[in-house]
Amino acid sequence: MTTNLLNYDLDGLAAFCERLGEKRFRATQLFRWIHQKGATSFEQMTDLAKSLREKLPASASIEGLKVVSRHESVDGTIKWLFDVGAGDVIETVFIPESDRGTLCISSQAGCAVGCRFCSTGHQGFSRNLTTGEIIAQLWFAEHFLRKHLGRDERVISNVVMMGMGEPLQNYAQLLPALRVMLDDHAYGLSRRRVTVSTSGVVPMIDRLAQDCPIALAVSLHAPLDALRSDLVPLNKKYPIAELLQACARYQVAAPRDFITFEYCMLDGVNDQPEHARALVALMQTHKLDGLNCKFNLIPFNPFPASGLTRSGMPAVLAFAKILLDAGMVTTVRKTRGDDIDAACGQLAGDVQDRTGAAQRMASQRQGMLGGIKVVVARDLNA
Repeated sequence: MTTNLLNYDLDGLAAFCERLGEKRFRATQLFRWIHQKGATSFEQMTDLAKSLREKLPASASIEGLKVVSRHESVDGTIKWLFDVGAGDVIETVFIPESDRGTLCISSQAGCAVGCRFCSTGHQGFSRNLTTGEIIAQLWFAEHFLRKHLGRDERVISNVVMMGMGEPLQNYAQLLPALRVMLDDHAYGLSRRRVTVSTSGVVPMIDRLAQDCPIALAVSLHAPLDALRSDLVPLNKKYPIAELLQACARYQVAAPRDFITFEYCMLDGVNDQPEHARALVALMQTHKLDGLNCKFNLIPFNPFPASGLTRSGMPAVLAFAKILLDAGMVTTVRKTRGDDIDAACGQLAGDVQDRTGAAQRMASQRQGMLGGIKVVVARDLNA
């Protein structure tokens, strides 16, 4: 059985080459051919010694993911479905803008966190992706887009780990993938332009700060623990105060001087003026810990199983004004690719759930909204 070289960062590839009796510079050559040039066979690697080219096929391969389908939005967004085997299909999205090209990458087949407003969470969880499966999304998209757009230079300038899955629950496979993205012999992306989005796995936020500090986005979605625990079940394990303290620690090592907080706007659930004022008070408290924040307000993208609806734009703008008036940097995310179900929270792919998520969340949905309103009122008046 051969080893898929997409699974290796440069150090891992160097160790593989050493096992073959080759020096490190051969790993660098291989790395460049695979990631910078998109080589799919060793015969293409003309500056490798012929003896090495003949040796490699017996022990190594370059294996991407099978494309199930490609969908293109009217706004230029492209969504790919990739087959990762055993009945699991994941999704990857390219978002073109005038000054950047952003690729949204999946880290798991499904997601075990189970956020109420996310269709991936409702679908359940199958397994973690390997490093090779994470990188294969970038490897394929970058070289497909170069051909598709007729460009020789790099097309993807930004990567966001915001696709299917909770990246920090797949840390062992995520870390080498991030190192490949940043490596100048591969994609050469800036630490400021690679973002991990997390629902708040506190111990792994601290690990990431030590191992590979890149841009961090935190799915917050509520200013109060009771409400956030209903929307983001992980909050029961890592409550808001603990999460924000971890964010303040992370900021010391982060490449940006702020942490981005994502806030999905849910009609009548978390979008009221009192929620905005509670959010301001929360952030002012944690600013004493050195935490600087940027808020990204995200229009909810409805799906039938959620039982939730999108906040109206007047409510979103009123919410944003309260944050802005308090001196908090705030943006409203522009919805992209919603006509092909590629917008935030819509990625669902097709996975073999091992968690019973659909049944569990359906049983909880019936009384969810009423329960949230009671809890919020109690917390705000405490």
